[in-house]
Amino acid sequence: MSFNDNASLDTSRMGGGGGGGRGPVVAGGGLLGLIVLVLSLFFGGGLPGGDGGGTDPQGGGQSQGFEECKTGADANRSAKCRMVGGENSLYDFWSKQPQVKAALDKQGQDFPPAKLNVYSGTTQSQCGTASNQVGPFYCPLDRGIYIDTDFFSIMETQLGAQDGPLAELYILAHEYGHHVQNLYGVLEESQKDPRGADSGAVRVELMADCFAGMWVQDASGTKDANGVTLLEEPTDEQIRNALGAAKSVGDDEIQKKSSGQVNPEDWTHGSAKARQGWFIKGMKAQSINDCDTFEVSNPENP
Repeated sequence: MSFNDNASLDTSRMGGGGGGGRGPVVAGGGLLGLIVLVLSLFFGGGLPGGDGGGTDPQGGGQSQGFEECKTGADANRSAKCRMVGGENSLYDFWSKQPQVKAALDKQGQDFPPAKLNVYSGTTQSQCGTASNQVGPFYCPLDRGIYIDTDFFSIMETQLGAQDGPLAELYILAHEYGHHVQNLYGVLEESQKDPRGADSGAVRVELMADCFAGMWVQDASGTKDANGVTLLEEPTDEQIRNALGAAKSVGDDEIQKKSSGQVNPEDWTHGSAKARQGWFIKGMKAQSINDCDTFEVSNPENP
């Protein structure tokens, strides 16, 4: 998925980490539990470091500035700026999504954005330390999304996903889906029932995949602050790459790579089939109700 070169990027909702680090990282927040498994499996430690901006106040890592992220052309060149452009598009989509807007209007609230933190190494969230060993996640305590873009190379080299702009933006869109769940009070269901193919955790994760698909369906209609279209229509190849990313982070795929066996009782995110299926369902959804994974008897079958 390519950005309009002339689109303007808004970095006002970006963050560089920070916060207390006193609460637990929410297991339902993005790919957290899965990435810990992947790292222990393939590396026994952290991911390779990347370039970044200012030094993290806690030491040991870098939070990234966004001075070079000004246009869609920058987003097409840089994974970091692509995350900025993706956030701009996701904010535009979800802040205008009719059901979300109606729910917030009843409470007299405007849409509260998620804050995107792109970092290298480690940084602080109010859910604890964001690090290479944790991977991408959403922290409900500070409404922050934490992404080290080195994870995208891991998806390709270690998990077998075909890298590409939409595959990377799928990860961000999934995390933004957790932000929407947090606004609706759904995210906490992952903690009440944290494991198993039919668990609340899996249903929360699959709903976030469906929300990511909803955004992809309408992403080419999102605008920058000046009304310029942010994104072009995704190509078939880009959609295949995004589906490949969804497959690569399925619990069964990870288990096959780690032990050669599949144990659904330990699933926290859902099978590759289910993750792809709910992503596809999101691309066809007419409303967020179509993504209600808690209304189906078997989340394996969207």
